[in-house]
Amino acid sequence: MGHSVIFEQMFHLRLPILEKLLRPVIVYLVLVVLLRLFGKRELAQLNPFDLVVLLSLANTVQNAIIGNDNSVTGGVIGAFALLAINWLVVQTAFRSKRLDFLLEGRATLLIRDGQVDRKALERESLTREELLAVVHRQGFEGFHQVRKCELEPNGTFYVEAFDPSITDKHHAELLARLDALSKELAALRGPLPEGQ
Repeated sequence: MGHSVIFEQMFHLRLPILEKLLRPVIVYLVLVVLLRLFGKRELAQLNPFDLVVLLSLANTVQNAIIGNDNSVTGGVIGAFALLAINWLVVQTAFRSKRLDFLLEGRATLLIRDGQVDRKALERESLTREELLAVVHRQGFEGFHQVRKCELEPNGTFYVEAFDPSITDKHHAELLARLDALSKELAALRGPLPEGQ
């Protein structure tokens, strides 16, 4: 096989450039809408089933994005289109609070003052056991230690404790000791003679 044939197979577009640009844009926009409709849980990847769905989703839309074209040129054009539409959507959402809310949604409060909101769990299709696992991963023994837990629009959890964390307590103790040492050093030095 000659070099010209190899380069022809690698770089020759089998689809029109406009189609190569439109396919990823359409699939991107449809996925954004679907992920928004199906909720934050899909982004959180809480269990193996959700992970399987996300991996399968990537494989499912692959052919819709690339079409009948496996060329390097087609891949580069498709990647450019995906990155360009993502940049455009992010920039537009950054400038428009309304669009940002439509695309992102708002956080869902799951725990308030140690009490689990069962209706919020149902809306997000979460079980108490899954939420407890999230709380455990954050270093808490149970819901009673959590002042607030929110499922953010991007699928991450924000967990706030009633009491400061052990790290915060150690940090405060260290600062207090350093302050005490500074005062002791200042007292040992005594007042500086005038003119110095």
